[in-house]
Amino acid sequence: MTGQAANVHATAVVLGTRGFLFVGPSGAGKTTLALSCLTAARNSGLFAALVSDDQVLISMRNGRAVARRPASIAGLAEIRGAGIVAVESVPAAVMDFAILPVKPPFEPRMPPENETFLLPSGDFLPLKRLPLAEGLNSFEILRLILPQNADFQGQ
Repeated sequence: MTGQAANVHATAVVLGTRGFLFVGPSGAGKTTLALSCLTAARNSGLFAALVSDDQVLISMRNGRAVARRPASIAGLAEIRGAGIVAVESVPAAVMDFAILPVKPPFEPRMPPENETFLLPSGDFLPLKRLPLAEGLNSFEILRLILPQNADFQGQ
């Protein structure tokens, strides 16, 4: 699917120089987790911005997954129970990882190795499970679970 975009139910963000596609069913905590990571990244001095919330247009360009926002929801995120909020955003970004929010009791306890997220194009993104629980610093956990060669500065 080079060039043609598919609408994916997800939340896409940029943290530093990396793109993250938060995936999962409705109500899984995608937006909450993504916004929490955005705030923590900014507080750490990193660039952080929303690409799109709820609807993400994914296309493949030169072997990379590119996320874009539909114009109708540019710069908006829906916080369940609180409503629609304005969030600093960018129109598009390359996605490097898919993130799956997981809630207690965290089953399975250990995630499968080399887990991937299937994109509509048939391509894959490496998938990481990120705990969503009170008292956890999601951004710091994200930093710890990423491969050592995948920092937030593009190195």
